[in-house]
Amino acid sequence: MGRAFEFRKGRKLKRWSAMAKTFTRIGKDIVMAVKEGGPNPEANSRLRAVIQNAKAANMPKENVERAIKRATDKDTENYKEVIFEGYGPHGIAFLIETATDNNNRTVANIRSYFNKCNGTMGTQGSVEFMFDHTCNFRIPAEEGRDLEEFELELIDFGIDEIFEDEDGVMIYAPFESFGSIQKELEGRGIEILSSGFDRIPQVTKELSEAEMADVEKLLDKIEEDDDVQNVFTTMA
Repeated sequence: MGRAFEFRKGRKLKRWSAMAKTFTRIGKDIVMAVKEGGPNPEANSRLRAVIQNAKAANMPKENVERAIKRATDKDTENYKEVIFEGYGPHGIAFLIETATDNNNRTVANIRSYFNKCNGTMGTQGSVEFMFDHTCNFRIPAEEGRDLEEFELELIDFGIDEIFEDEDGVMIYAPFESFGSIQKELEGRGIEILSSGFDRIPQVTKELSEAEMADVEKLLDKIEEDDDVQNVFTTMA
């Protein structure tokens, strides 16, 4: 298996955020998608993908509809996507994706987390190059489907890696291939259970249990922030 498989396996072993935080993150994704392409999912591929993710996370339908309605209100502020970078304890690189309506607040909060946990907030581009920006799709496993043959059929659309796990079939590709793969899967009538983006570290660093605890302390503080959407590190 490739790096995407190992990355996903590692992420699944770690503690996921509480359901309320997941719903908050998806709600922001809905607002950004509607502001960008309108409230009709049939005409807005980004919104269509977010609604699929909401369904996969068991987000109530009324919550989704409420978020879409709120996003169409011209008085509802849009969220700005901002990336923060830095180093945590023991030289572990951090790449943090946020969606914020108050950049000054978010900058101050992220900086304080690094400072309190013996980390250093970096400048733009200081660690981003250490991660491959990828997109992913989860589709149902289908009896009789030959994954090698399926991969060959879709390789021209940019697929890097495809594998099956307990959640279905996972497809990974470069970030810029998202649109073409989404269109091809939908054109084939293949249900997309969820989709998203990851930052897969090119090289990871092994730590002792005590060192991992130091890094987890910073990770916890960052993940608890309401402006934070995703956090990626180079910790193995």
